[in-house]
This record gives sequence, C-alpha cells and structure tokens, in this order.
Amino acid sequence: MPSRRLPIMQARLTNARMQERTADAMSTDTDLIPLPATPPGRYRHYKGGDYEVIGVARHSETQEPLVVYRPLYDDSGWWVRPHAMFFGTVEIDGRSVPRFAPMAAG
Repeated sequence: MPSRRLPIMQARLTNARMQERTADAMSTDTDLIPLPATPPGRYRHYKGGDYEVIGVARHSETQEPLVVYRPLYDDSGWWVRPHAMFFGTVEIDGRSVPRFAPMAAG
C-alpha cells in the first residue's frame, strides 16, 4: 500500500520552493526595469473603437509591461494588452498603421 505521507511531503516541498522563488523575486524588486512611458488618454483602434488608456502595469510572472485600458463604447471593464502590441503596428492594405493611435485632445 502506498504511503499517504508522500503527497503531503511533495506539497510541503513545492510550497517551500514557491516561498523561495517569492523571496527571490521580492529581493530583486528594486532591480526592476522601469516601465515604458505610456501617456494616458484616448486612443483609437485601427478598426475604429475608442479607448482610454488608464496606465501601465507589470505582469506578475514575466515582468512584461502591459497597457491597462478600457473601451469607451461600452462598460466591459478594464483590459490589458502587452505594451509592445498596444503600441505596435498592423498592416492594412499594404500600409503599416498603428494598432492604437492617440486621439487629439479636444
């Protein structure tokens, strides 16, 4: 009959490893790369929807910068998208256009 202690021991070992990783991550928080400049405000998606950029956040596992934004055409909540993708370009009819373009204030 298999020992019932094995799963408990594995769980304890896994928990200890997770705590070590968390401690390592916390000790390097001061070494984080600064988040990219991300002007808050209104942006228009290349397909036509208007959005508000709220700010920029960091992915908890990868440290990847994420743009936090919300649609202005409905109340579907806040969304995140990788910063590089948000400010990247897409090809439309052979032309490279911004995925999200800032809208003029006014």
